[in-house]
Amino acid sequence: MGASFLITLREGLEVSLVLAILVSYLVKSGRSSDVGAVWRGSAAAAVVCLLSGIAFNIFVGEFTGKSEQFIEGTIAIVAASVLTWMIFWMGRNARNLGAELRGQVDAATTTRALMIIAFVAVLREGFETVLFLLSAETSSTSGASVVIGGLVGLVIAAFLGRLVYLGGNKLNLGLFFRVTGLLLLLFAAGLIGKFFHEYRELLGFEDGWLVSPAWDITSGIWAEGTFYDFMKGFFGWHNAAENIRVIAYFAYLLPVGWLFLRTSKK
Repeated sequence: MGASFLITLREGLEVSLVLAILVSYLVKSGRSSDVGAVWRGSAAAAVVCLLSGIAFNIFVGEFTGKSEQFIEGTIAIVAASVLTWMIFWMGRNARNLGAELRGQVDAATTTRALMIIAFVAVLREGFETVLFLLSAETSSTSGASVVIGGLVGLVIAAFLGRLVYLGGNKLNLGLFFRVTGLLLLLFAAGLIGKFFHEYRELLGFEDGWLVSPAWDITSGIWAEGTFYDFMKGFFGWHNAAENIRVIAYFAYLLPVGWLFLRTSKK
């Protein structure tokens, strides 16, 4: 639940920022009548993302054994890669996002063009969200908790987006994206570890020190229960993680986390 909440909160706020920029610029430009086109394009993108997520989730659920290991491992590595790219891209381009969107609005002389701008912007973030939520579900024991956490994150993101539209200079968005970016890197590190775990099983690699558990916790909150499910879904924790999984986790997190902290200060 924690991972899905953070994912939809972050992605939802990015969508809210885009829509707030588009709508506020249209209003200030005397084109209030075109605001409806932005909402129609956004709604269409949301429906496409929702249907795609449901269809793919059903599709993935049909597989077991080697096929399931391949799909879950592949989803994990793709999601971790896209998530890492998204975090660093947002850090580099956040300052120019408003100017870029306003330029697109100026060039969009028809309502259809405005619909396409909103559709593409929301669709990109929506597909990323679907991919990350699929990864969160395969990393957790409860699909229902993923849905609940995701919905709560979207509601809060919509509220924050409204605040941005009314007077966003009161929100420290830089701090928000730095904190959520660091937490999402921890989530991505768990996905990297999951990728190695799934592909190890897929390839039948079952012997040796690398596949031996780095620890083996059999009871308590670190081995079962709600807290364990949260840590497993959010940070990739496992009560009997293989050495290869732990090595992969820190081999990703240490250099990428250091680079993120270094660049985020700028």
